Amino acid sequence: MAKYVRVAAAQLAPKFMDLEGSLAVAESAIAEAGRNGAQLIAFPETWLPGFPLWIFQETGWRDERHKRAYAHLLANSIELGGPALNRLCRAARNAGVTVVMGANERDSQASRETLYNSLIYISSDGEILGVRRKLKPTHVERVIWGQGDGSGIRVYETSAGRVGGSICWEHWMPLNRFAMHALGEQIHVGVWPDVAEHNEIAARHYAFEGRCFVIAMGTILRRTDVQVDFGVPIETLRSTSGMSQRDDFILAGGTGIIGPDGKWVVEPVTYEEKIIYADLDLDRVTEEKLSLDTAGHYNRPDIFQLIVDDRPKEQIYWASKRAPGPYEDGVKQEGIKPGFVDPQNAKGG
Repeated sequence: MAKYVRVAAAQLAPKFMDLEGSLAVAESAIAEAGRNGAQLIAFPETWLPGFPLWIFQETGWRDERHKRAYAHLLANSIELGGPALNRLCRAARNAGVTVVMGANERDSQASRETLYNSLIYISSDGEILGVRRKLKPTHVERVIWGQGDGSGIRVYETSAGRVGGSICWEHWMPLNRFAMHALGEQIHVGVWPDVAEHNEIAARHYAFEGRCFVIAMGTILRRTDVQVDFGVPIETLRSTSGMSQRDDFILAGGTGIIGPDGKWVVEPVTYEEKIIYADLDLDRVTEEKLSLDTAGHYNRPDIFQLIVDDRPKEQIYWASKRAPGPYEDGVKQEGIKPGFVDPQNAKGG
């Protein structure tokens, strides 16, 4: 018997570089998705509180504007165990919706001054399932973000099925794709700043290769959406992909939903701010794997083998445990699922 799930893709404008304002938009979207019967809602890459688009035009080594912009972004970024994340957990629980949120995540364990490009998974019960940090920030993104580790290569059992995700150019990392396919995704959340043609190709290829549904997420951002002075001129904000051909739009969206045969279930939506819905038949994932299962019967493990080190890597290990983090043994904070491993407070090898 077919199992249908309704998914939602939030192609909405954040309150750019404003965490509090963006959280209010997210809470409203999550509640709306719940009212409309969605079991899952996804948001684009670093949607909280926006993608730092200025870095692709200006990356001055000693530029005082860039220092101010980084400090502003850091102050408006989400922390594991912090009040902003607790708000998202409450919104997910109240709506009964699984949330996949793209966020600038501030390191809450070591240094506290480093950012990650992260996907945060929250269950429909309001518990944190896990966090994926982008494995390799792309090109000048390394000015802003640290790199993640293998602990984020995960697929989660949710009320919407088995859900995983990758961030932007991770979709061009063949070994990452293979590892994710091996985990048996049914729904994959692929996030970008916007979904230009080459990103569409990557998303459709991922769906065909992995035999899974793909929610290809892009952000809408108009020039009028930028109302916060964060240190650099608005003129430096341009689409990294060159997708937007309109002066009034910085990011044009391009969100669409793809089936496990690589064909569009919902064609890409551009220049429109909306929540996009689709009803997905998860049995199609199994049906399409009859002909192709790249990490199963269509693999040759006697020839090719992949080793994935998925142990969390912490920046520093305090042998005396004199610097405990927010996830100490026996302490259950709001929104934290028992057994959740904070990647910055776990003992990696």
